Amino acid sequence: MVSVLCTLALLPGTARADNPIVQHIYTADPAPLVHDGRVYLYTGHDEDGSTWFTMKEWRVWSSADMVNWTDHGSPMSVATFSWASKDAWAGQAVQRNGKFYWYVPVVNRATGRMAIGVGVSDSPTGPFRDAIGRPLVENGEIDPTVFIDDNGQAYLYWGNPNLWYVRLNADMTSFSGSPTQVPLTTAGFGARTGDAARPTLYEEGPWVFKRNGLYYNVFAAKCCSEFIAYSTAPSPTGPWTYRGTVMPTQGNSFTNHAGLVDFKGGSYFFYHNGALPGGGGFTRSVAVERFAYNPDGSIPTITMSTGGPPPADVLNPFARQEAETIAWGSGIETERASEGGMNIGFIENGDHVKVRNVAFGNGASSFTARVASAAGGTIEVRTGSATGTVVGRCTVPNTGGWQSWTSVSCPVSGLSGTRDLFLRFSGGGGYLLNVDWWRFSA
Repeated sequence: MVSVLCTLALLPGTARADNPIVQHIYTADPAPLVHDGRVYLYTGHDEDGSTWFTMKEWRVWSSADMVNWTDHGSPMSVATFSWASKDAWAGQAVQRNGKFYWYVPVVNRATGRMAIGVGVSDSPTGPFRDAIGRPLVENGEIDPTVFIDDNGQAYLYWGNPNLWYVRLNADMTSFSGSPTQVPLTTAGFGARTGDAARPTLYEEGPWVFKRNGLYYNVFAAKCCSEFIAYSTAPSPTGPWTYRGTVMPTQGNSFTNHAGLVDFKGGSYFFYHNGALPGGGGFTRSVAVERFAYNPDGSIPTITMSTGGPPPADVLNPFARQEAETIAWGSGIETERASEGGMNIGFIENGDHVKVRNVAFGNGASSFTARVASAAGGTIEVRTGSATGTVVGRCTVPNTGGWQSWTSVSCPVSGLSGTRDLFLRFSGGGGYLLNVDWWRFSA
């Protein structure tokens, strides 16, 4: 995706924005999960240059502050399910009993139809394995969402063109009874005009949750282009009442897909658009907005932005920070690191990353980075912007290979208070260096 990011770097003002939240690959169908002080975000991955929903894997990201996102790579793919043939489409993960269950639609090789599989892991970032070795449920429909009620009963909802649910058993990998089809009435899901086969607005992508005793179903409405709408109910099985639009049709993706969570005192709405260079209906990108529910519990109308939400916390530069934890990256890509986790790489002269709301306190004296290189280059520590004041320069030698790691340090000055940090990379032609992690000393 270097070509996308090179184009992006040329757009005036683009680097000042922080939506979409991932810039080095295309992402879609966001499903947030709050766990242990972080938001984990489960997404699909649109392949570069797609002219259809060409998706082979899912990705995981996480954040403690809603502005700097850590790339955890791909812990699950179509190949995870031996019975599946293609289409890593929209799913959702949930935590229960110390495990993480990820419900996803894929094509069943044996039937050629869409089926719902379930991956399981001991960690929110995986790796995930096939929990049961077969589809959990199959009726040719897509977009599973999972909800655990206060009494412990879990529900799986899914469907396009219909809407279905089953009551999951406590093991989260089996269910009781048969799938139930939700009546799609105009009172429950709004009226669609011009399509006799689909009289209601419900299209796909349900997201079910509970707040203050009220059940919400936020869904993609009326293809194409879709908008986001919602209904509410007094129980997880209905009856549903249509409540209106959450996010009107906008952006240049003809689909949208919502996920909502509360985190560190704020409410957040995740969605996707086609805002990156080369973006569109098959090359989408996940973004997020902060919002507040109305006093009566209704959801306000939310508009896409390029700025994104304000920081929900500060980032501590004196603790080890993964280099792939960024608010905005220009030119960089990520890959698996030989020492574990991910690293940023494929870095060329002028590429940079931005890290927001970094709390330097009374100041920093030095900067250390874990690096690897087959060429050599320089890490420029800057503030203000990617072309702002240089407060330190670290020389990276040729370490003998792109995964031959060493640590380099250099003095820094003029860093105090809370500010945005920019790491800009410079050197000769071609790829320069990889970075695994960094840390400042006070």
